[in-house]
Amino acid sequence: MFWYNGSLIDSPTLELDIHDPGLLYGATVFTTLRVYENSLASSLTNWYAHCDRLLFSLQAFNWEQPDWKRLRQGAEAMLTHFPVLRMTIFPDGREWIIGRYLPENLSDKQQHGVNCAVATSQWSRSLPTHKTGNYLGAWLAKTSVSAHAQEAILVDNTGNWLETSTGNLWGWGNGTWWTPPLEVGILPGISRQQLMKWLTQQQQVVREVVWTPEFVQSLEAIAYTNSVVEILPIHTVHQPTGSLQYNPYHLCFQQLRRLFLA
Repeated sequence: MFWYNGSLIDSPTLELDIHDPGLLYGATVFTTLRVYENSLASSLTNWYAHCDRLLFSLQAFNWEQPDWKRLRQGAEAMLTHFPVLRMTIFPDGREWIIGRYLPENLSDKQQHGVNCAVATSQWSRSLPTHKTGNYLGAWLAKTSVSAHAQEAILVDNTGNWLETSTGNLWGWGNGTWWTPPLEVGILPGISRQQLMKWLTQQQQVVREVVWTPEFVQSLEAIAYTNSVVEILPIHTVHQPTGSLQYNPYHLCFQQLRRLFLA
């Protein structure tokens, strides 16, 4: 079941023209949201932030805007079946919404953490400040480490950590929260924006700094965030030079989790 171009369709397949740029080039933009309280109006669902993300990319690419009311109508129809919605917009404004369930064993991963591996720098995201349908680099990064890790960390040509294949990085050290700056070429994640605003309101210090190979060794705890998994601690990062260990039970995570209990 999915929503496409104004209709709810009960089918496992979507028919596209063979010359559709979305098919040929991955010429789409998308956002993935988690529906809280079975409502788009929930502050945690953050509906308008997700729409703003789409609008930002559509305006940057000079693409047609969708029928926003119809997009919401489709999301309302899909959320009765799925807690996670992926909303995609084509260059001509067509909307496509698919749904999925929360990741398996999510609560266990949130409690005990996951292990990651540093991917080779050749696997990078295209147009990193936008979520486009060309997600091949991130997908290859994750699949390249899937034999021994649950998530991949993307790096630049000098080995600096950027983000994971699906989320933004956070670290705790010296009584401060740290996250890579947008200028290094990472996605301005919605959860990242939420957390930075919320921590600032709580008079907590958040610093943006390049995550060099030396810097990451100074952190006591690290995690990644996105709109679906919320906060996932990372307990191990595998590198060619050896593995790094972090504390997935650090008390700092209790502070971040309060945001998602609002």
